[in-house]
Amino acid sequence: MGEGMRRVKVTVVGAGNVGGSIAQRLAEKNWYDIVLVDIVEGMPQGKALDLVEAGPVCAYDSAVTGANSYEITKDSDLVIITSGIPRRPGMSRDELLETNTNIVSSVVRETAKRSPDAILIIVSNPLDVMTHVASRVSGFPRNRVIGMAGVLDSARFRSFIAEALEVSVENIHAMVLGGHGDSMVPLIRYTTVAGRPINEWLSPDILDALIKRTREGGAEIVNLLKTGSAFYAPAASVVEMVEAITKDQKKILPCAVLCEGEYGFHDLVLGVPVKLGANGAEAIMEYALTTEERTALEDSAQAVRELCEEVNQMMKKTA
Repeated sequence: MGEGMRRVKVTVVGAGNVGGSIAQRLAEKNWYDIVLVDIVEGMPQGKALDLVEAGPVCAYDSAVTGANSYEITKDSDLVIITSGIPRRPGMSRDELLETNTNIVSSVVRETAKRSPDAILIIVSNPLDVMTHVASRVSGFPRNRVIGMAGVLDSARFRSFIAEALEVSVENIHAMVLGGHGDSMVPLIRYTTVAGRPINEWLSPDILDALIKRTREGGAEIVNLLKTGSAFYAPAASVVEMVEAITKDQKKILPCAVLCEGEYGFHDLVLGVPVKLGANGAEAIMEYALTTEERTALEDSAQAVRELCEEVNQMMKKTA
C-alpha cells in the first residue's frame, strides 16, 4: 500500500448477513479498517473476531472491531448503514417504513455526529426513502449521502441476461434508473452485450420476462430463503461502490442520490447514473430518455415522492 499510507476507516452499522458479508469482502481487500456496530450484544464482536482469525489464511491484516456503541466509529471515512428490520414473505416495503425510518434516523444521528466528514452509503429498505431520511437527518451535502440499489438491480439484470444468452457477465453493461424494486426503470437502449444493444439479441417477450424477474429479484430470494433476504449480491454491490470512492475510480454506477434539477426532478432521491470518486457522488450523468422511459421514470419518482411525504409527516411528529 505504499509508505505511510493510512488505511481507510469504514464503519458498517448492522452486523447481520449484509453487514457481515460487507465486512468480509472489505477485510479481504486488505485496504480498510472496519468497525462493525450492532445493538445485539456480542454479535458484532464475534463476527469481527472471526474475520480477524481468517486473516492469516486469507493473507490480510485488516483490523476488524465489533461494538455495541458508536464511540469507536469516530472519524470514519465511510459509514455503511444496513440497519433495519428485513422484509418478511408477504410484507410490503411500505410496512417497513415507520420502523426503519426511526432506526435509520437514530443511526445517522449517532454516526454523523462522530464522523462529520464521512460519506454515507445507505442499504436499508425502502432504499430511496431511507436515503432521503439519511440526507435530512445528517444535513450532509448530497455528494456524501448515497443509496445502494441500482448496482444490485443492474447486477441481477446482467446475471439473468448472461444466463439467457450463455455469454460472460463481463460482456454485459446495463443501466437501471428509478426507485428500487417494483418501479425500477431498466434503460434497454443503453443495455449492451459486447457493445451491441440487448434488443438485437433477445426478443421483446424474453426481455420483458428478464426485466420482471429483475424487478422482483429481492422477493424471489426472500421467498426461497424464507427466513431472510439477499446478502451476497447486495454486499458485493456496496463494496463496488466503496472501492470506486476510496480508490477514486470515477466509475459510473447507478446510485440513489438527491436530484436537484437533473432529469427534471427537484429535492427528490432517486436512482440515477452517478460518477463515484473520492468526493462521493461527484456528478450525475444525464441520459437522453425516450417518452416511454421518461414516463416510467416519472411514475417511479412519484412512488418514491409519496413515501417521502409519509416519512416527512412521521419525522415531524417525532421531532
